[in-house]
Amino acid sequence: MAERNASDNDVPIWVLDTVTKPKPEHAGSVIFAGSHGGVYAGYLAASAGPRGIILNDAGIGRDKSGISSLKYLQELGIAAATVSHATGMIGDGEDMIARGVISYTNAAAGAVGCAVGESAADCARKMRAAETFDGEAPTQSEGRYKFRSERREPEIWGLDSASLLIPEDTGQVVIVGSHGAILASNRASGQAIYQPVLAAVFHDAGVGRNKAGTSRLPVMDEQGVAGATVGHESARIGDARSIWNTGRISHVNEHASAWGAKAGMSCQDFGIAAIRNRPGRRFL
Repeated sequence: MAERNASDNDVPIWVLDTVTKPKPEHAGSVIFAGSHGGVYAGYLAASAGPRGIILNDAGIGRDKSGISSLKYLQELGIAAATVSHATGMIGDGEDMIARGVISYTNAAAGAVGCAVGESAADCARKMRAAETFDGEAPTQSEGRYKFRSERREPEIWGLDSASLLIPEDTGQVVIVGSHGAILASNRASGQAIYQPVLAAVFHDAGVGRNKAGTSRLPVMDEQGVAGATVGHESARIGDARSIWNTGRISHVNEHASAWGAKAGMSCQDFGIAAIRNRPGRRFL
């Protein structure tokens, strides 16, 4: 289920697979989402004017990027917490609220009784007592970056989020800051990536329960896309430039493995190899 109101009182708890599209009805609620706990996800949730926000810690990772929203939200006075990636599957709000255990909280969440080690559902219920945020969230932005462009070859683009994919990315290589989990709401449709790109790299978000952080990869095989993830300790989630500059491949799918991609190679080597080994390449 992509979205539902899990409340039994006047303060809703919205259970979402992703926080990328906050809605007016989310105002004054607790937002419980399968997104990673990076700053941009926190900003999107805050822009709805909630009482509290719970996200996935995405393995915490390099520079603690997976929980970086907690400080940002604390500065706004918004109660916030993260679910351990090992207990609740990233990209699946229903799984996170059913099985998740809280890994980190900010002070505003602590003030309403939220605590590390408690169930995610209990934490969400406690956040109903928090004050509604009615201020203006400082704007955060996501970007697109051209990493490589060679004559007569596909380009390599960096996207801080999968939501930035556009039709012009068809046939290109994309380095995406998003987690490598297929959203629960997309499992039935078998849609792991929204454009027919040549190859794509995501962040493994610590892999987590049921290998959720790499679950896009086999579905990208079905879509004919070479796919990989970088290790969460090697690059910051939500940051395509970090993934390109320091990311090390942690997992690959069958399409990528067929031309020699493997764990341990750099993200840059993966991207260039994807171009060099593309189907139908002409040697001029």
